[in-house]
Amino acid sequence: MDDTRGDTPGIRLLPWSDEDAGLLRAMNAPELMEHLGGPESEEKLADRHRRYVALSADGGKSGRMFRIDVLPEGTPAGAIGLWESEWDGEAAYETGWTVLGAFQGRGVATAATRAVIGKARAEGRFPALLAFPSAENGPSNAVCRKAGFTLLGAHDLEYPPGRPMRCNVWRLEL
Repeated sequence: MDDTRGDTPGIRLLPWSDEDAGLLRAMNAPELMEHLGGPESEEKLADRHRRYVALSADGGKSGRMFRIDVLPEGTPAGAIGLWESEWDGEAAYETGWTVLGAFQGRGVATAATRAVIGKARAEGRFPALLAFPSAENGPSNAVCRKAGFTLLGAHDLEYPPGRPMRCNVWRLEL
């Protein structure tokens, strides 16, 4: 995959690779996992890392995970994904992201989300992109708003499975 397609000034998205396990571990910090059920065990992190690498390896058929690098240094700042989903009986893409604390408040998540929107539009497989941040996660909901998503409302979902969470459902027409 061309690692410059879909770039937004200030960031670059690179396919998730074996070398990104340390970044995933850094993103597992309690303050970053507060709205996602808390930090995961080493075993669950290893499973998640394998899934992320596999998404990159299958050519994007079922989705992709990306490392977010901040330019010009190319410093890893977080991750964002794009995968197949369904909402209200309609197939769509879904996205989600995590940005390390040192890079929060600098527009990194919004830039990465806009880059993922570009990738989803270029593929043209689904009519919409969805995001489901916790209703209590002000910064992630602000990213959705800044990136042009429309708020559909709040819904009770489970994430991780077995853990109830009130989420805002955001939709962006592609």
